[in-house]
Amino acid sequence: MKSDKIKFLVFCLVVLLAPLPFAKGYLSNVLIFVGVNSMLALGLNLLLGYAGQISLGQAAFFGLGAYGSGVLTTQFTMNPWLAMVLVAVSVALFAFLIGFPVLKLKGHYLAMATLGVGIIANIAFNETVDLTGGPSGLSGIPNLSIGGFTFDNDLKNYYLVWGFALVAILLSLNLVNSRVGRGLRAIHDSEVAARVMGVNARIMKVQVFTFSALISALAGSLYAHVVTFISPTSFSFAVSVELLTMVVIGGLGSVYGSILGALLLTLLPELLRAFQDFDIIVYGLLLISMTIYLPGGLVRGIPELFRRLVPARRGNA
Repeated sequence: MKSDKIKFLVFCLVVLLAPLPFAKGYLSNVLIFVGVNSMLALGLNLLLGYAGQISLGQAAFFGLGAYGSGVLTTQFTMNPWLAMVLVAVSVALFAFLIGFPVLKLKGHYLAMATLGVGIIANIAFNETVDLTGGPSGLSGIPNLSIGGFTFDNDLKNYYLVWGFALVAILLSLNLVNSRVGRGLRAIHDSEVAARVMGVNARIMKVQVFTFSALISALAGSLYAHVVTFISPTSFSFAVSVELLTMVVIGGLGSVYGSILGALLLTLLPELLRAFQDFDIIVYGLLLISMTIYLPGGLVRGIPELFRRLVPARRGNA
């Protein structure tokens, strides 16, 4: 437990110092989206990596959080902080209610059901033009502020987003190291065996589904208030697939793996711009290579690769 606290404190220090070398550069803006994606990947990893429940509808909760805050603050002039809380609770309640029927399904049936939720949400974002602006998007979303202090530039927004992300990480670490976390891992290994050992698998799955939706909704609200403009394309099925890729590449069943996957897949497209028209090919080859050679994800694969290389080098010496 002490080592976990030290890791978290070191991580907090890294997050605190990361934007300082390029406080006014483009990369500081990218790091904001790393924070948003980290929250989304973390929520999905709790559901998939720990509980073993696949979801292809995470973008729906992300979009509901963004559009909920956007509509309440622009159409109904609600205080942004109050809107965030109201939307997060509403999305969590929605996830709790649909979780009971949806999580009765398993495997690809569960994936198809959550995919359906995502598609329905995206259609709603496009069709409710009077509220959401439809395909043209919703603009004029206000920045968050505390008193006279407004989060209106990249550096301020970076610390805002990562402040929420660090709280989400801390809560997740406490969750996975608790009795509930052990129950989720038991469900992941064998739901039947977990039930035999007295784990209420149905309730635990719904609870982690709800918590995952809550984190995603908060990430969506932050995204809306940071960008101040949202459109349905930001919450499409492709986003759910990208989040799933972040979790798998970073490492299933690892809190910090979620952050690593989000960092890599958010920065990688920016770094590959030099390849121009061939960037998507290079991107695909890198992902395929990591999946083949680092099947446990980066958080487990890199130490394992290092352990394999070090004895080899000593043997050659």
